Amino acid sequence: MDIDDLLARLPIDQIAASLGVDEDTAEQATRQALPALIGGMQANAQDADGAASLAKALDDHDDDLVDGGVDLGRVNTDDGEKIVSNVFGGNRDQVVNQLAGFNSKGGGSDLIGKLLPMLAPIVLSYLAGKVKGGGNAAPSQQAQSGGGLADILGGLLGGGGSGSGGGLGDLLGSLGGLLGGGKR
Repeated sequence: MDIDDLLARLPIDQIAASLGVDEDTAEQATRQALPALIGGMQANAQDADGAASLAKALDDHDDDLVDGGVDLGRVNTDDGEKIVSNVFGGNRDQVVNQLAGFNSKGGGSDLIGKLLPMLAPIVLSYLAGKVKGGGNAAPSQQAQSGGGLADILGGLLGGGGSGSGGGLGDLLGSLGGLLGGGKR
């Protein structure tokens, strides 16, 4: 399980059309936004309240959104906005601006601001499938046991090297203190 597996499931053409950009721009922005979302979730899952909040969100989502390929028309961006707010808390705008600075294809913070709520429900659906379908304990049980969710999220981030080069470490390093600012 790694971030490239999740990326392969995403309809970059639909994302590009929805954002009004070309596919290269959409893909690069997605490659930056996904690790930030996952890293924020991982940072929040480091403490008991954050892990419990994430576990509840996973209990409320299932993997049907990503099962067999993602149809962007089924993504609830209002739910995505709530997820993004929970993940980044008061740091949302700073994270968006930081991510926009890493996107050499352009699009700026408006692009990232629209993209994050599209991706957030997809990430939760993907994680729900990995947690529930992978023979692991239910998310709420994992939250009680400590690092289960954080470990899964860390595994996702650890596998993102092939398409993103050395940029993933730079990106996450620059977001450092901004990640984990969400609800706990």
